[in-house]
Amino acid sequence: MSASAGGQRLPLFPLNTVLFPEGMLPLRVFEPRYMDMVTRCMREGSAFGVCLIAAGEEVGEAAVPHPVGTAAHIEQWDMEQAGLLTLLTRGGRRFRVVDHEVERDGLLVAEVCWLPEPAPQPVPTAQLDLLPLLQTIVAELGERLPPPHRFDDAGWVGARYAELLPVPLQARQRLLELDDVVSRLEILQQFLREHGLLPRIA
Repeated sequence: MSASAGGQRLPLFPLNTVLFPEGMLPLRVFEPRYMDMVTRCMREGSAFGVCLIAAGEEVGEAAVPHPVGTAAHIEQWDMEQAGLLTLLTRGGRRFRVVDHEVERDGLLVAEVCWLPEPAPQPVPTAQLDLLPLLQTIVAELGERLPPPHRFDDAGWVGARYAELLPVPLQARQRLLELDDVVSRLEILQQFLREHGLLPRIA
């Protein structure tokens, strides 16, 4: 498989989680294929792709990924013991898997196309009631959600809620795939109201 015009080859790390742009994802890496992948990314300053698993498991044979994922950039790393890497990664751009193949060591490598990211836009007046709760959550998380904190950007606010709320993984994946950041806010606002975390509209 070779990347077509406009595409890019990206190693994938299929996981039972969904990474959003600018989200923080700690990882423990021990399988040889992923140790090699991470070492190469650190050496080259490159990213790898995180995709929610559609079928299969995190460990063992290569899992089948959902087609939309997020690039993960390594911000911190440590080796607590031989053969175990701990990473802190931050989400970058979203991508769509065009094609993929499994290399001899079991690593999944994909040809991806990058999805357009919406320009920053303010949180609409109708969703401003989302901000106080999120500001409280972010303050409580402290270093686990480091700056920048962009409460004035609808995309950032929606992504943080989508990754922090206890929504099913498949619903979280659908929220990742949404291009309309205001629609994402509306969905999350409705979820919070239904669960008594925001006042209902009379």
